[in-house]
Amino acid sequence: MESIWAFIIVASATHGSYSPLMDWINLLSRRRLGSNSAPADSDARTDFQRDFDRIVFSSAFRRMQDKTQVFPLSENDYIRTRLTHSLEVSSVGRTLGTLVGEGIVQRHGLNEHNIVAADVGAVVAAACLAHDIGNPPFGHAGEDAIREWFQTSDLAAALLEPLNDSQREDFLAFEGNAQGFRVLCRLQNPDNAGGMQLTCATLGTFTKYPRASLVDDLPAPSIAFKKFGVVQQDLPLFREATDILGMVRLSPEHDAWYRHPLAWLLEAADDICYHIIDIEDGYRLGHLSYAAVRDLLGAVVGADDRVWTRLKGISCERQRIEYLRARSINSAVDQVFRCFMDHDDTLLDVGFPKDLLQQLPAADALEACKATALQHLYYSNNVVEIAAAGFEVLGGLLEAFGGAVEEVSRRGDDASARSKMLVNLVPDQFLERKGHREPDPYSRLLGVTDFVSGMTDSYAVSLFKKITGISLPGR
Repeated sequence: MESIWAFIIVASATHGSYSPLMDWINLLSRRRLGSNSAPADSDARTDFQRDFDRIVFSSAFRRMQDKTQVFPLSENDYIRTRLTHSLEVSSVGRTLGTLVGEGIVQRHGLNEHNIVAADVGAVVAAACLAHDIGNPPFGHAGEDAIREWFQTSDLAAALLEPLNDSQREDFLAFEGNAQGFRVLCRLQNPDNAGGMQLTCATLGTFTKYPRASLVDDLPAPSIAFKKFGVVQQDLPLFREATDILGMVRLSPEHDAWYRHPLAWLLEAADDICYHIIDIEDGYRLGHLSYAAVRDLLGAVVGADDRVWTRLKGISCERQRIEYLRARSINSAVDQVFRCFMDHDDTLLDVGFPKDLLQQLPAADALEACKATALQHLYYSNNVVEIAAAGFEVLGGLLEAFGGAVEEVSRRGDDASARSKMLVNLVPDQFLERKGHREPDPYSRLLGVTDFVSGMTDSYAVSLFKKITGISLPGR
């Protein structure tokens, strides 16, 4: 595989007649997953703008206002949540997509197919808006907590025992990206085929890791396969989308596909925001000094005399940092755009072995931002203390509801009173999902995981306290 990747890099760079594996006409399909209706024609909103609006008005998107970005349960209104982070990533993604759109429309003659630059920007913006919609409470620590429960709990071992290896891996390697695909395509509108019925272009762009959880001997040299993006139950939906988009399988034996090229822009927009904006948040909370942040962001901006002259005219340190944050994002966006266009054909094939940010002139400066955040922010005392508590909360909720749902399923009216009461707290959509009413251990366990992972930080803490007797309603 590595030799194939190297060959395509050379071919793309040296042979203008090289024909990529995928093409933009299919990749920008307006067909909606699960819908047979023709794409809508409207001067007011395009199909891709409708995707954006559907996500904005979804309850899953609203719940992100109380989900951790870096600093859990922060009492500082300035600090980003998953929702504000997603809005910022979407803004960066729209700019990147529109810039790239201008390039590919001209290079590939897409205007002949009624595709304009703004369409590409709208696709990337919608996908970016949803990129964290499947994250559980407590951010990445919540993902770790769910994985740990499935890997260490005796009850979890019993619940996983009747499942096949691939189904088991969906839980043992729980992944917020795969949960996000479930939210968009199944959970948010469970009575619809395809859930929210977003366009396939948006869903392909959304899926950073286009593979199943268990793919034996995957010959994958790319970062696109370091995690998984689809659980077993949702593979038929993903296959439908990839067929429409013309996304290419690695091989007939693997449930793994080469990335939609716009997924590289989603990843870049996300990385730009958390590399740079987490540093700004660290300054606002007092974890990083003004001088340290100035130097870090200044290195991303580079030797632009206009920026440094303007900075001298800003008297407030906080506003200087905000200005440097904006200029550093602008610099990174410009570099990502140029990198994407330099490797357009390559990205229509196997992509890169690493992410786009590692190909940029500012790669070292952005890596320094990330290293600083790891050292001073992600493992600061308040972050670690609450994240550690999150392990207890999420593990406790999975233990309680996983056991209760299983007992009621097996014993019915003979189940314990406690289990029956706990099951009454679980919304019906997680107990009897359309098409899965039969006693199916895999679907039951998915339902419990969907319920717990969809909670906000505050609700998870509150419910855990109530069912364990730490606090009582009305007290």
